[in-house]
Amino acid sequence: MIHRNGQSLGEAIREFFEENTELRGKILTARALRAWGEVLGPIAAKYTRDVYIKDKVLYVFLTSAVLRNELMLCRERLVKSLNDHVGAEVIQEIIIR
Repeated sequence: MIHRNGQSLGEAIREFFEENTELRGKILTARALRAWGEVLGPIAAKYTRDVYIKDKVLYVFLTSAVLRNELMLCRERLVKSLNDHVGAEVIQEIIIR
């Protein structure tokens, strides 16, 4: 059976997410949270107590003061790396506590 007006699965999924921007935003947020451990590696993830995003601000709670100070110095680069990893601008600022 041949469909003349058929589209690929990838095109259908892309169209679905373009129509449902709220769902797309939630998926990108989940990707950004997962990216924290992937971009920084297992050592930083080990010292991360909590991480969440609210209003394009990434809040990170760490148990290591040394790591906190190091990450404070490179926040802008970290924002860029996380957004690049996700493929969209999900984070505009990072607050590290």
